[in-house]
Amino acid sequence: MSYKIPMGPYHPALEEPYKLDLICTGETVTDAKLHIGFNFRGIEHLAETRNYIQVIALMERVCGICSNIHTLTLCQAMEGLTGLTPPPRAQYIRVVMAELERLHSHVLWAGIAAKLMGFKTMFMTCFELREKVMDVLQAISGNRVNYSMNRIGGVNRDIEDPIALLGMIDVLEREMVKKVIPIFTTSSTARSRCAGIGVLTHEKAISCGTVGPVARASGVGQDIRKAAPYAAYAEMDFEVPVQPDGDVKARLLVRALEIMESCKILRQALTKMPPGELASGGDKFTFVTGTATSRVEAPRGEVMYSVSWKEGARNPARVHVRTPTFATMPAIRWMVLGARLADTPLIQASIDPCYSCTDR
Repeated sequence: MSYKIPMGPYHPALEEPYKLDLICTGETVTDAKLHIGFNFRGIEHLAETRNYIQVIALMERVCGICSNIHTLTLCQAMEGLTGLTPPPRAQYIRVVMAELERLHSHVLWAGIAAKLMGFKTMFMTCFELREKVMDVLQAISGNRVNYSMNRIGGVNRDIEDPIALLGMIDVLEREMVKKVIPIFTTSSTARSRCAGIGVLTHEKAISCGTVGPVARASGVGQDIRKAAPYAAYAEMDFEVPVQPDGDVKARLLVRALEIMESCKILRQALTKMPPGELASGGDKFTFVTGTATSRVEAPRGEVMYSVSWKEGARNPARVHVRTPTFATMPAIRWMVLGARLADTPLIQASIDPCYSCTDR
């Protein structure tokens, strides 16, 4: 006999408000329907009422964890409408901030995943590491979140002593190698809760249009940092971790390996950072009529901005955002098919959902 169990929009297993209607036969999930739209803030409409300075501050609040990535993508799109190219030092600083934010996001997700497994000690370990990442971000920007680093044509703040940050990066990498990765990859708790759970096949990942670590955990090796380099990523030597299994364990492993690659990128960016200016173009900009797009590899995958402007206008005519969660969330239906009901909280969390930034 089949029955429906609603999970959400407010539920202990969900970090943000959305709803999963699970169709079950006994304890096995046979179908699922996803519902969003519980948290609408009208940010894209508000962007049409803000000037080019105010709209950067506004879009930084699309997502609390990925605030820097949103302003970076927005500024790159607006640079396409103004013809500005940030100086090399600014491009390196953008890479540093983007990779620190990736570390923050991945370590935060690892802690949440550990909590859903019932692995409370690992949860506390991950959140201790998260504090160390936020200490580095605060040392650079003065803020633990919403760093206000990006501007049209460059960045607002310098990293005065990049080499001094290498010690912090070494500590983060050592803690990951010593504690987090071995426990997640060898622990019997992690293996029993993650291996073979929530499988998304390679073919289904492509047909669903998934992006980021979810796609790479299903064997899709797409990463905008490599496929369409921006900022200073073309000058960085790093690998794109890919796993073939498509289960929760693969998604966990991809993020763990990406943390190591982020540490590698940070070390290169900090040691090779060129001297020079932080921004180009001064404080006033001339926008041409047209639409510019920008794509950036956020921690959850590809985020895309489309910005339209009319020459002489004070505000943008349109700012449209496509977040990675919006592209990835339909795949949850295929992940939970055939799964045990008790595994569905961890499966949906394995995509690292950010529904508040999807429901703008």
